[in-house]
Amino acid sequence: MIEAFQNINKAFESKVRLGIMAVLMVNDEADFNSLKELLSLTDGNLASHTRALEELGYIVCRKAFVGRKTKTTFQATPQGREAFKAHIDALESFLKST
Repeated sequence: MIEAFQNINKAFESKVRLGIMAVLMVNDEADFNSLKELLSLTDGNLASHTRALEELGYIVCRKAFVGRKTKTTFQATPQGREAFKAHIDALESFLKST
């Protein structure tokens, strides 16, 4: 049973990071406000978790101006998609083994 935990990615142990990646796996991209509303997060909480995922290379952050306001969007990288899929596969494998 211990073997099943070897492929579980610690980056996704947080339900916030799990939620961010889940949204980005089914959408090409998501903007800051949409993620904040979908996951019921504060600005600071979302910013810290997206920064952590970005530092790992799992997501990219893009900032643009729409009128005079900044619009921040996030997108899962190929590396992030692969890591998240491996994490989900490991969880499924663990559940099937119990």
